[in-house]
Amino acid sequence: MTGEKPFRFGVNMVVPDSRAAWVEKCRKVEDLGYDVLSAADHLGMAPPFPALVLAGEVTSRVKLNTFVLNTPFYNPVLLAREVTGTDQFTDGRLELGLGAGYVKAEFEAAGMPFPPARERVDHLERTITELKRLYADPEHKPAPVRPGGPPLLLGGRGDRVLGLAVEHADIIGFTGMTATADGATLAAAGPEEVDERVAFVRAKLGDREAQVEFNLLCQFVKVTNDRAAALAELQQTVGRLTAEELGELPVVLVGTAAQIADQLRARRERFGFSYFTILEPFLDEFAPVLEHLR
Repeated sequence: MTGEKPFRFGVNMVVPDSRAAWVEKCRKVEDLGYDVLSAADHLGMAPPFPALVLAGEVTSRVKLNTFVLNTPFYNPVLLAREVTGTDQFTDGRLELGLGAGYVKAEFEAAGMPFPPARERVDHLERTITELKRLYADPEHKPAPVRPGGPPLLLGGRGDRVLGLAVEHADIIGFTGMTATADGATLAAAGPEEVDERVAFVRAKLGDREAQVEFNLLCQFVKVTNDRAAALAELQQTVGRLTAEELGELPVVLVGTAAQIADQLRARRERFGFSYFTILEPFLDEFAPVLEHLR
């Protein structure tokens, strides 16, 4: 059963820094006991593949993940070279995270048209197909460490992206977010909305569910002895939801380290999430929780 899968925890690195600061942070991720170190793919942040190669040089255990690539930015053949080269240079520790891209301003800053969602997902599908073809081609160099290429994480919330994940992914990344009424921005999804997305995926996965991990990107972490006060403070910032509603959001983790550990066990039981990714600003905040789940 999915709920019985062991926990894994990753940190999505989003703050660009000097080489020395990056090395220090990467070592901290491993020393604190996280399982995965991820590099986000947004303009203004560290370039994912060089960042992960450097992370691989200064760590020995953690997996290294792109979380997630804005796939429309990449030519599939050139991307294959980056993926397999990074896979080789990190001794097979790479996990490849792909997404369809969603930040219009980044496309504009890159001087690229922002295609409709359908075209962006079309490109994602073509990319997956081309990567698989090149992984299997004995003439393609550099070759991936595994014959089938690194484990694939596909992240998203729409039917088509999740459908591709069902067909191709080793890890399915649920955003835990939903579109706002104007369709222009994202807001945290409530538990019922996440239930619906998970049920959609499970209905299509069938027996393959046992081989697939479910990942959730957590947006907010606060370790505190006063959960009610912390949620009330968060509510003043967010405004849109009550403190009680915020406490029920799957992407929000608030309470003592032991309480948050219980929240994660409950999310695994209800939704099947066993692989959680924490944003870099919460790297130290979340660390005490790990001790309750090992």
